[in-house]
Amino acid sequence: MAIYSVYIINKAGGLIYQYDHSGARPEVEKTFSYPLELVLKVHDEKLVVAFGERDGIKVGHTLLSVNGVPAEGRFLKSDGRDIMDIIAAEENFPINLKFGRTKLTTNERIMLASMFHSLFAIGSQLSPEPRSSGIEVLETDAFKLHCFQTMTGIKFIILADPRQMAVDVLLKKLYEVYSDFALKNPFYSLDMPIRCDLFDTNLQQAIDQAERLGVNNI
Repeated sequence: MAIYSVYIINKAGGLIYQYDHSGARPEVEKTFSYPLELVLKVHDEKLVVAFGERDGIKVGHTLLSVNGVPAEGRFLKSDGRDIMDIIAAEENFPINLKFGRTKLTTNERIMLASMFHSLFAIGSQLSPEPRSSGIEVLETDAFKLHCFQTMTGIKFIILADPRQMAVDVLLKKLYEVYSDFALKNPFYSLDMPIRCDLFDTNLQQAIDQAERLGVNNI
């Protein structure tokens, strides 16, 4: 079970905090023989696995490096060679490839937060009665998206493994952390991005405890 990431969105739909939980981004490195058993494609200027899951490498994983050389999109960072040309040539094998989940860019985070804000706003309008807990959940086979909206319109969103239990308890705990270490900070302005070391530390501790001990024990 795992917590993948946390988003805090203000009442206007602006992203004021985002945290990617490091434990949710494993990297897989493997040496391949020719021909390459995986099918890669260019998506959002990155090379991602389109077909051929194996040995922990999943569809959607991004190619991070080739023979230890970091990848920048579909090109090698060192000399700019096209990686698709490299893996198509038999003389370049055996070849070592590293895959994983890349961190979102700032623009991608902002766009994702805007999408979450709109998505849950539409969901609330379509739902005849809001849940008594104030928490909405969207579920797929790969993850669950949990959203807790406060009375002031602040949204706390957790992206988690579908098997992670009692995320609603963790959401309420994160609201407590927000109240204690952001709202009570004399240097923090409401609805503005949160930049506070104590807030970061306590949020990360709450997530770590949720994964390690079970959410009901945090």
